[in-house]
Amino acid sequence: MNLVRNLQGLKYHLRKLKRRLSLPIFLMQNYNEEKFTCPICLYTGPFKGIKSALSGLHRKFVECPVCGAFERHRLQYLVVNNVLETIHPSGLKMLHFAPEPFFREFFSKRFGKYETADLSMSHVDHNVDLQKLPFDDQTYDFVFASHVLEHIPNDGKALSEIRRILKPKGIAVLPVPIVAEKTIEYPEPNPNEEYHVRAPGLDYYDRYDRYFSKVDKISSDMLPGKYQLYTYEDRSQWPTEKCPLRLSMPGEKHIDIVPVCYV
Repeated sequence: MNLVRNLQGLKYHLRKLKRRLSLPIFLMQNYNEEKFTCPICLYTGPFKGIKSALSGLHRKFVECPVCGAFERHRLQYLVVNNVLETIHPSGLKMLHFAPEPFFREFFSKRFGKYETADLSMSHVDHNVDLQKLPFDDQTYDFVFASHVLEHIPNDGKALSEIRRILKPKGIAVLPVPIVAEKTIEYPEPNPNEEYHVRAPGLDYYDRYDRYFSKVDKISSDMLPGKYQLYTYEDRSQWPTEKCPLRLSMPGEKHIDIVPVCYV
């Protein structure tokens, strides 16, 4: 387990090194592009665009060329940082589902006890089904699961389980990709969308109110624009062959939302 984690960490840091080595060329090629600041690594300059896996179209201002953070990572980082300033995490126990390399490093340095979990990943502490967790009631102080619940058929059961394992005054941060005006449930997982079972809409986090006493919903437009926290994506093309159930959304600049859920 430790060897696998060390290899994962090495790959993560090698990617960071590769980005830093290629930075001068990127900056010369994009000197006149709009500039932003990454709140994670404090780089200021142009951000990289990427090709959307679903549409094949260009998405603007996505990736920090130094640390590799995407829009959602920057938004989640800002929100989580604000939360951690209020709870003194060094004395708390955290569970991190589907741990991303960046946030694994970030959380493990801050929480007194840090554990990871996933249904099938090999380099985690617990291989578990979020719909049926083996942990005792009130085990954890903080739970983080980013872009996980859109994969879970019974998301209500998963939310109930997260609520059950949280201690009194516990906190869960549970963002999903917001890609519709209203949530669309799929009859079966879509392999073209990494087996998502739904397209979460702006209304999706209303479901969380059934399980938590308070849910703060922090959106892209509530934080400084210099960090570039929006998703630039043409969603008017939907539905498509790959996404036959998604509905068209107007505009090419869309907000993201991070919910902070309190027991």
